[in-house]
Amino acid sequence: MKKALAVARWEYIQKLRTKAFLISLFVMPVIIVAFGVLPSIFATQEDKETRVIGVIDMTGVIAKPLADRLEARYRLSTGQPNYLVMTLGTGNTIDLDRTIADANAKVLRDEIEGFCIISSDVMSDSVIEYRSKNVGDFRITNRIEENLTDILSERKLTLRGLDPGLIHELMVPLNLKTVKLSKSGETEEGGFVKVWFTAYIFLMMLLFLIQTSGQLLVRGFIEEKSNRIVEVLVSSCRPVDMMVGKVVGLSALGLTQLGFWGLIGVAISVIMGVPGVPAEQALLQLVYFVLGYLLYAAIFVAAGSPLTTEQEAQQVTSYLMLILIIPLVIALPAMQNPNAVWLKILTYIPLLTPAMMAVRIPIQTPPLWEIMITVIIMLASIYAAMWAAGRIFRIGILATGKRPSIGEVMRWARTG
Repeated sequence: MKKALAVARWEYIQKLRTKAFLISLFVMPVIIVAFGVLPSIFATQEDKETRVIGVIDMTGVIAKPLADRLEARYRLSTGQPNYLVMTLGTGNTIDLDRTIADANAKVLRDEIEGFCIISSDVMSDSVIEYRSKNVGDFRITNRIEENLTDILSERKLTLRGLDPGLIHELMVPLNLKTVKLSKSGETEEGGFVKVWFTAYIFLMMLLFLIQTSGQLLVRGFIEEKSNRIVEVLVSSCRPVDMMVGKVVGLSALGLTQLGFWGLIGVAISVIMGVPGVPAEQALLQLVYFVLGYLLYAAIFVAAGSPLTTEQEAQQVTSYLMLILIIPLVIALPAMQNPNAVWLKILTYIPLLTPAMMAVRIPIQTPPLWEIMITVIIMLASIYAAMWAAGRIFRIGILATGKRPSIGEVMRWARTG
């Protein structure tokens, strides 16, 4: 153990001083903020200038109320109206094809943002067509749809002899407050955003940390092989001591990153007054984080020790990273149904267990027996992976030339 700890200390100090580690230490929080916060900021950013919306109103009675509502409800920071409605045609006697052709031309010349086609049957079928070069601007389409819905509803109420004003007065807006109830009966205020970001941040940290540490480990193997340093190391300590030292050193490096990011997260939560993650959840996620990190470290040792070129290292690390992307893809449906059978099945696959539990814990903490089984599976998998990695490492660390096939590597694991 003395030699293994010496290797671990050397690995930790050497990697701690590298520019790549120092950059990743600060880049990860920036990436989390950039991908998690900036899109919502850009999506909710208000317009800087007035937009013109065209209307072809074959009923002759909807364009004016729509113009009044849009102008009254939405204003720019300068006080000017956010939207102006241009009536391109009104009444059921217009030449619809020609009017639509002229409106299309105006859109293409950027004279108007887009235009609505309101048919004379809109009161019965409630279908309105909106044309624009950018139909992905959901803010405009949602606002137009919301206001047209109100106008049509009021007209239908009026035609039936009802008072629209009284209906609006009776329809009280509802503010739904979500409160999470634990198995012990304790309550915790939270909603989709909090649950999503708790799982999202954990997954991103695990993905980024495994990627950076795995690449450092594999590239370290290649560098030591090319510089013949590995031969000196093997002559002074056993291969198993060298492997254990590298895994322990990189694990300590990973925990250093995790602790630094955790301090940043706590500081941001305190400054912004955001409620933190409950201690029970944080502890569980930390356990799965460490177990997942050790498992992937063993896999990177087994996969990286036989490699001899940077190109091979890039290919291997890319394949392993694809496995960790799976939980990011299925995170949203998992939140909607955390007790789905397919989700529980994926939880018992060791390579996916840490990430899948990270998704399930913030939503609905699994029962104790399931947590114990998954932890036992992870510990057994880590032991098996370390045992196989030790055998592969003993032969692969000195292997040069052509990269061995998967069959040869498997034979090393069995007989090494």
